[in-house]
Amino acid sequence: MRNKNFIIIMTVIVSALCLYYLSFSFVARSVQKDAEAYATDAQGNVNHDKQQTYLDSIWKEPVYNFLGAEYTYQEVKENELGLGLDLRGGMHVVLEVSPVEIIRSLSGNSKDPNFLKALARAQEMQKNSQEKFTTLFAEAYREVEPDGRLSRIFSNTANRGKISFESSNAEVINVIDQEVEDAIERSFNILRTRIDKFGVNQPNIQRLKGSGRIQIELPGIDNPDRVRKLLQGMANLEFWEVWTPEEFSPYFSQLSEHLDKEEKAGRLNIGRTSAQAAPTAGDSTPSAVQDAAADDVLAKAAATSNDTAAASNDTTALAAADQAKTDTADALQSLQEEQTGVMSRLFTMMPGGIGANVRDTARINDIFQRSDVRAIFPPNMKFLWGVKPIKGDNRQEFVEFYAIKKGRDGKAPMTGEAVNDARQDFDQNGRPEINMTMTPAGAKRWAKLTGDNVGRQVAIVLDNYVYSAPVVQGEITGGNSSITGNFSIEEAKDLANILKAGKMPAPTRIVEEAIVGPSLGQEAINQGLLSTLAGLLVVVVFMIAYYRTGGFIANLALVFNVFFILGILAQFNAALTLPGIAGIVLTLGMAVDANVLIFERMREEAAKGLSLREVINKGYDKAFLTILDANATTFLAGFILYFFGSGPVKGFAITMMLGIVTSFFTSVFISRLLIERSFRKAGKLSFSSSFTDRLFADVKFDVMKWKKPAYAFSLTIIAFGFVAMAIKGPNLGVDFKGGRSYVVQFDDAVPASDVRGALLDNFEEEGTEVKTFGASNRLKVITSYLADDESTTADEQVKAALLQGLDEYKNLNPEILSSSKVGATMADDIQKTAVLSLILALAGIFIYVMFRFSNWQFSLGGVIALLHDAIMIIAIFAILDLFGISYEMDQIFIAAVLTIVGFSINDTVVIFDRVREYLNDNPRLHVSEIINPALVHTFSRTIITSFTVFMVVLILFIFGGEILRGFSLAMMIGVLFGVYSTLFIASPIVVDTMKKKPEPTPTPAKPATQAQKA
Repeated sequence: MRNKNFIIIMTVIVSALCLYYLSFSFVARSVQKDAEAYATDAQGNVNHDKQQTYLDSIWKEPVYNFLGAEYTYQEVKENELGLGLDLRGGMHVVLEVSPVEIIRSLSGNSKDPNFLKALARAQEMQKNSQEKFTTLFAEAYREVEPDGRLSRIFSNTANRGKISFESSNAEVINVIDQEVEDAIERSFNILRTRIDKFGVNQPNIQRLKGSGRIQIELPGIDNPDRVRKLLQGMANLEFWEVWTPEEFSPYFSQLSEHLDKEEKAGRLNIGRTSAQAAPTAGDSTPSAVQDAAADDVLAKAAATSNDTAAASNDTTALAAADQAKTDTADALQSLQEEQTGVMSRLFTMMPGGIGANVRDTARINDIFQRSDVRAIFPPNMKFLWGVKPIKGDNRQEFVEFYAIKKGRDGKAPMTGEAVNDARQDFDQNGRPEINMTMTPAGAKRWAKLTGDNVGRQVAIVLDNYVYSAPVVQGEITGGNSSITGNFSIEEAKDLANILKAGKMPAPTRIVEEAIVGPSLGQEAINQGLLSTLAGLLVVVVFMIAYYRTGGFIANLALVFNVFFILGILAQFNAALTLPGIAGIVLTLGMAVDANVLIFERMREEAAKGLSLREVINKGYDKAFLTILDANATTFLAGFILYFFGSGPVKGFAITMMLGIVTSFFTSVFISRLLIERSFRKAGKLSFSSSFTDRLFADVKFDVMKWKKPAYAFSLTIIAFGFVAMAIKGPNLGVDFKGGRSYVVQFDDAVPASDVRGALLDNFEEEGTEVKTFGASNRLKVITSYLADDESTTADEQVKAALLQGLDEYKNLNPEILSSSKVGATMADDIQKTAVLSLILALAGIFIYVMFRFSNWQFSLGGVIALLHDAIMIIAIFAILDLFGISYEMDQIFIAAVLTIVGFSINDTVVIFDRVREYLNDNPRLHVSEIINPALVHTFSRTIITSFTVFMVVLILFIFGGEILRGFSLAMMIGVLFGVYSTLFIASPIVVDTMKKKPEPTPTPAKPATQAQKA
């Protein structure tokens, strides 16, 4: 074996990395067990608040030492192999930023009738189009007013400098496009900050490519209504005056005395704090964030003014900032000297003011909400936290605490509506800054606010968190300002986006939502573990029984495979989902294929009388390219599934692609190392038995003889399936048709038909399905009632109708375990994406096979067989539904179809590879003369691999739970028809389309010359 040392080194490195990253998961589980033990009383009851308090107390504490490197509990949690929402419960949401409201705002809320008609028309077009909304709006406006100019509507004060009356429609649309993109990015940043402050462990937020949608996953959420309000609330940008430390320190001294008395009297217990470790103003190595917090300066930058006072802004501004810092430090030093009790333990000095350890913010919030504490401070003083934590000693994080001055009416002197635009730029010294322009009305308020606060801070606040608190240099008139400081470019861009957040409304709406209860998640974990272990056991037993010692070694490689999959998932901080477990289970079955190919090749070589050393070498060498081709085509299907999928489908695709790569490495390289080592040690190797040698020895069949009956059989099943769909309609899941679904559990079994009858009136006779879901006392309710209304109000209305309909079963205690919603536009996009992904998978496989086999006939045969398999699965689902066996066609169903596409072409490529080999060895023969020998010689591999995968998927069908039952059934149908189509569809098509080579014309003999005759 070539490069043996390299393979060994790679195996050791990958194993070490996997062990390292998986170790975090074991440590995290250990800490959680300790927390549970700490919170469990003598009767065995767990106090979850006490458990969470324990975990919070060690959040920043080292809990794991690996080769001298210490990791806090937070870092351990960040590196562990997480569980998806379907395994641990939580909330999955897809939000869409409304471009309609952005366009309305850019138009100045124009009442132009043609503009309003175009907007309405674009909204209608969006339901059946994948185009961007701005493109549809431009088309709609051309329809409504062919010669109209958009600049007439969008040329206003708010868009000055971007759109003029002379701007073309294309230029206007480009500006709108950019504004929509900026609004989506702002919404993404705002939502990310809100979620970070929400306190969810391991949240996931990402933009969905090619759309204005944002996907959010929040594990462990138990208050969905609060989350909806959090995610859909408008950004609230405000500008506030700030109290100086000299002004608020007397009140803090009173508070300190009061809290010390309360603590001595036993009425206050703040516990352990870590304020002392904070960075101070005298730190020699302050971070960029600290510098920005301390040195933010508002410098006047009026574009229309050139007076000499403004020309020396930078020097004056920095001096003012330094003086403010000096005054702040003196006041804080005085304040800290007075604090020897509770306050000194809670608060600490920060570069630009006072602050606290992030861990102590909840305690401080509780204290400042007490009525006796609020009475100490004047009514126009409130407190807000800074948004960005600052790193301190021992990996602790600290956040600044601002005293905000409220106006007479309690409202901010100025809001985000006053900001016209903001952008990141560079000052004359090349340092990042933010340029901000105000609306005409905003410029007046800005001039008054800055004029009243020269030498003081003005806090820029979004959603009640302070993003920056720059010091005002002087009154700023004209509405143009620049904010300077020691910003990084990213920090300057972030602040510019925050300032633009209040410029125009960009409301978000939930277009897809899923809520999984923790009990359902625990059940999914149990089912996933059971199906994985059962699948692994079947593969292990079969391989040893069929291939003896070789099978045992293949099983060792399989263990490496699963270990690598889990380790690499942990390295990439991926979450393990129930479809991901399905991907692992499926990988167990498909990983056998490479070993089967190798062992079957070795048996063929052994039959030729070669030595065992030659048998091993030739077996691996001849199977290598076949395995590579088979895995490449399956990987291609998985990649397309990943690129176009979302949520659970993407998780499945990641696991499947990863499994293909690791199974290739373990089957081709690690198993060979183990086999060669076993051979050297024992001097022999068994990979068959007398039974297995005889099992497929006498297989004989003629494919071409059965091609016409096979064509007729396939057409009959497909036609019957489409008739069934015409009669009853395809059983599409919520993913594809929109609507809402709920999983409801009762104390006892309830007939699904009775529950449906009880719900129809409440759902106003709209389409409603009720069916048993995994257990006789558990039902899944699907309804299209208010499917077109994606508002939170409609969500509540549908849920209220459901509960009202279930009221007659209240004695059975109905409980909603999970719910999901897919909006109509989202469902339409998912449908189109599913079709597109299938088309692209077939096209990609066609090109790859044509490239590898240098014949379009092979590509055509393979792709027609794949299309046959996909349609056959859909047809049989429709036939089963007609006879009352109902399984939904949803995103996971599409994942099954694409997986079968990958698996089936895997099988087909193996046979085509053997055909190519025989053609190369016998170039004078036509494919029709060697197709049967090729099929017969690969028949054992086809049956063994398909049988193994079928058994694994059957176990998944039985033990994997209701969520994966439709997926498993589709896979079982696909495996059976994949074998059938490879033998009786793909191969005959290749023969029928490949013309025979013309017989060479015999060359006439030349007459012999006289000399030749002699």
